[in-house]
Amino acid sequence: MRSQKVTFEGSQGNLAARLDLPEGKPRAYALFAHCFTCSKDIFAASRIAAGLTELGIATLRFDFTGLGASDGEFANTNFSSNVEDLLCAVRFLEENYQPPRILIGHSLGGAAMLSVAGQVDDAKAIATIGAPFDPKHVGHHFLDKMEVIERDGEAEVQIAGRRFRVKKQFLDDIRSHDLEEKIANLKKALLVFHAPMDTTVGVENASAIFLAAKHPKSFVSLDDADHLLSRYEDSVYVSQVIGAWAPRYVPELQRDQIRTDLRAGRDATVVAETGEGLFSQFIDSAGHVLHADEPFEMGGDNLGPTPYGFLLSGLGACTSMTVRMYARRKGIPLERVAVRLRHQKIHAEDCEEFDGGIDVIEREVELVGDMTEDEIKRLLEIADKCPVHRTLESKVRVQTKRAEE
Repeated sequence: MRSQKVTFEGSQGNLAARLDLPEGKPRAYALFAHCFTCSKDIFAASRIAAGLTELGIATLRFDFTGLGASDGEFANTNFSSNVEDLLCAVRFLEENYQPPRILIGHSLGGAAMLSVAGQVDDAKAIATIGAPFDPKHVGHHFLDKMEVIERDGEAEVQIAGRRFRVKKQFLDDIRSHDLEEKIANLKKALLVFHAPMDTTVGVENASAIFLAAKHPKSFVSLDDADHLLSRYEDSVYVSQVIGAWAPRYVPELQRDQIRTDLRAGRDATVVAETGEGLFSQFIDSAGHVLHADEPFEMGGDNLGPTPYGFLLSGLGACTSMTVRMYARRKGIPLERVAVRLRHQKIHAEDCEEFDGGIDVIEREVELVGDMTEDEIKRLLEIADKCPVHRTLESKVRVQTKRAEE
């Protein structure tokens, strides 16, 4: 992942942002909005962005006005200014990169995304994480100061251990927003994430958002995650689910759209160019979809294993299966088997019996279990007898012909 600092004009001055980019050419762009009084660098934002870059999705995350490294005073902001900042971020992506196809909002940032999404024509997929159904929900952070704010026009409040000045205009603004109609008219795919035990924004908010939305809509429970997704695995899970869900609605992410009349069937494998990058290949092996590519240093986009990576994978899988099958049949107490493989070429001077050189595959087999030395020795011998191993060491004839039109 490459992460670069960028700035753009917001509702009340310059906004500090980070654009997280995949190593290759981005396949699509996403915009992320952080939670109330947080910043673009909160763990959830940075980890989700990192996860999306691994899927080829560039992600822009920024500090709202008055927060983090952005200009402006928090006391002069409100929900409406957050929406304006989001629209500024959309324009920044449109003018300098590509329009965002995915919009992601965490907590109040999720509510702001729902409010603005209808104005972002190019966005096709919206994801909210622990979002409130009603912006007024954020007022619970300073319930004890409500009377003072109403009476004096402003007050200093403490949120998550930090002090902020909140003005009456903030309260008036959040009371003026009703998201129900906007959610109902999204006309975009919606994915709602929420943790049932979220003590900051109750799960009933997710229910209200989901019921207000029209299809296509989905809900994913985050089980025992906390509101801020402070555990690494929770943020990674969110990015993985978005990566699996979004391609249905964002054409740029649909790697499986290939042009070929060849069909794999039950006993064949079809490989075809995806048209994405220089070397990217789509693989259909008896209905199992895979992707192959070359690494960046070879001019590829690193979207999948290399051809030799697949060769080693086939040998490793066959080795493990064969060893397991033999151990089970012979009653050998093998608990776990793993195989590590490397491929290299040895030149002729290093191997005199071959004219021109030889390909060498180094294979390490990990065998775990309460086994005798003789049992381990026998399993290693069996590893050399796996079918793919025998095929690689036999005389293989590849017959090539043109596919019939």
